[in-house]
Amino acid sequence: MSDTQLENGTKWLATAGLRPTRQRVTLATLLVGDGNHRHVTAESLFDAAKDGPDSVSLATVYNTLRAFCDAGLLQEVTVDGSRSYFDTNTHDHPHFYWEDEARLSDAPSDQLVIAQLPDAPEGAEIASVDVVIRLRKKS
Repeated sequence: MSDTQLENGTKWLATAGLRPTRQRVTLATLLVGDGNHRHVTAESLFDAAKDGPDSVSLATVYNTLRAFCDAGLLQEVTVDGSRSYFDTNTHDHPHFYWEDEARLSDAPSDQLVIAQLPDAPEGAEIASVDVVIRLRKKS
């Protein structure tokens, strides 16, 4: 990791007021150090972190991802009941889920049109709408 990448990760944590612990800086740098958005699973981030100089446990990765979500730094995208991805782009946008590759990517927002949503039940309001478009290769 370069000094610039470490600085980017540390600044990202500071925007949410999170204390820059060694583990948080390591994971933040992997997530945003190069300035690009990414979609990761806890397992893929753990795999990337274990190749670096500062090791982190899988439990720490899960806990840190949860803290990043709670702080508004990440968006959790649930693809099915057992698989979650974490997106560094926290703006509302749709996703493609590539079933054959178990991979998540951004879908073009400007091509998505939602004409009408159902009324929320009494005493509730719609907080957000998540759109995941499942893809598979044509047979």
